[in-house]
Amino acid sequence: MKRLATIVQITACLLFFVGFTARAEDKKNDPTGTWTWTGPGRNGNPGREQTLTLKAEGDKLTGTLSSPGRDGGQARETKIEHGKLSGDEVSFDVTRENQGNSFTTKYKGKVNGDSITGKMSFERNGESRDVDWNTKRKSDTKK
Repeated sequence: MKRLATIVQITACLLFFVGFTARAEDKKNDPTGTWTWTGPGRNGNPGREQTLTLKAEGDKLTGTLSSPGRDGGQARETKIEHGKLSGDEVSFDVTRENQGNSFTTKYKGKVNGDSITGKMSFERNGESRDVDWNTKRKSDTKK
């Protein structure tokens, strides 16, 4: 009987530890929050700071991408589309309008704590391009 009680206690401890570790991993890879990075500029010039706000609900990802307007103009905020979360991988699209033309950038990345690294894919002048995408979570939005 004493041996059975010991086995039950050990099993309960293991289940608690596994559950706690899984919750810690979920938080580590939770993309919910505000993220910033400097996007690539044209012709080798420095880019402008981008601000991405994400919210994860299950495997659905929603949010907005903001960037300052050209030459200090008003910031543009665009809702993300087709947002998905699968484990620690995020993906979403951002479509913007400029002078009557529509441009879509596809983002894919992997969440690791307070950073997301991946690729941005877009088309420019008829050519598909992939650019590295590395962003950091703003410290005041950490879960």
